[in-house]
Amino acid sequence: MKIPISKPFFDEKDLEIINEPLISGWVTQGVFVQQFEDTFRKFISANYAVAVSSGTTALHTALAALKISKGDEVILPAFSWVATANAVEYCGAKPVFCDIEPDTFNIDPQEIEKHITPETKAIIPVHLFGLPVAMDIILEIARRYKLKVVEDSACGFGSYYKNNHVGIFGDAGCFSFHPRKAVTTGEGGMVVTSDEELDKKFRELRNHGASQVPDGQSLLSEYNVLGFNYRMTDIQGALGVSQMEKASEILTKRILAAEYYDKLLKNFNKLRKPVRGENCVHSYQSYVCMLKSENTSNINVDELNRKRNLLMQMLSERGISTRQGTHAITNLGYYVNKYRINPGDFPNAYASDKLSIALPLFAQITREEQDFVVDNLKELFKKSELMF
Repeated sequence: MKIPISKPFFDEKDLEIINEPLISGWVTQGVFVQQFEDTFRKFISANYAVAVSSGTTALHTALAALKISKGDEVILPAFSWVATANAVEYCGAKPVFCDIEPDTFNIDPQEIEKHITPETKAIIPVHLFGLPVAMDIILEIARRYKLKVVEDSACGFGSYYKNNHVGIFGDAGCFSFHPRKAVTTGEGGMVVTSDEELDKKFRELRNHGASQVPDGQSLLSEYNVLGFNYRMTDIQGALGVSQMEKASEILTKRILAAEYYDKLLKNFNKLRKPVRGENCVHSYQSYVCMLKSENTSNINVDELNRKRNLLMQMLSERGISTRQGTHAITNLGYYVNKYRINPGDFPNAYASDKLSIALPLFAQITREEQDFVVDNLKELFKKSELMF
């Protein structure tokens, strides 16, 4: 049996609809992108939604539209995909890292104020693996210090905090449609907002800075701002339209699969299962566990990391794909070298980098496959080289 870490949910409708732009000959940003934006906006109850080429470009577009620039500082979690910090770098601003909560993997709200300086202009909370951040706390901090909030909701499609979809709390929310996400366009992203002026800015920036020409398509647009080529193709837009038609089905199946893992691992004390969080719906973009340890000093973490990596290798040899949850950006060479970071200054992010393990999860996964994953996992933990 071969079980991938993730698998997109495609059907005949997806195959049919992506042919329509090819037949029409209009394959760049067009009517399907607009339809995808409208469908997505309505699904998450956002006022405005702008499709772009990736989740990373969604973040960059949002920060640029909010005028984050050289000399500014942006607070973000130390444990996230590198794109969260890279988008800040693209603006010439400085990413300021904050440690995470060990149980949620999300930014620790109690640590944020320690990092605020006169140069701080924004906070990027990341709804990691589909678990919402406690946004009421984030928004209160932002209000008191007059900071912008850009939600990194790359993993957050289908996630709700206090009955509201993530991404619509802050000044902007950014989503990804990478193949490991619940709905996918291959690559692609969306930036949403409740602000009409920001929506106009996003649309300018994604298209080289082009403003609209009032008298039709015969003349080229005006270019009064420096923009980017972050447009989504209509082929991707068409796929997005089809994917959104089954979004609720996909999300339900993923959550049911996560609940079955919870049941299988209920009495297994070697791993800490994902927490659900209070007042929220976890969409389980990934099912990320942690190796348990009584002592989380770096020496102990590094020893457990060796065992974690060996476990993942053994699972791979049995046909089971796993991944570490994501990385601590504060462990990565570019950021360590540029900002002289000591990874040990972010102990929870460091441990999460070294000890997290994501199990296979996708809408089509069967209970037989999940049984196979957990049976092998439990068996391997009995191996002498993996004894704790």
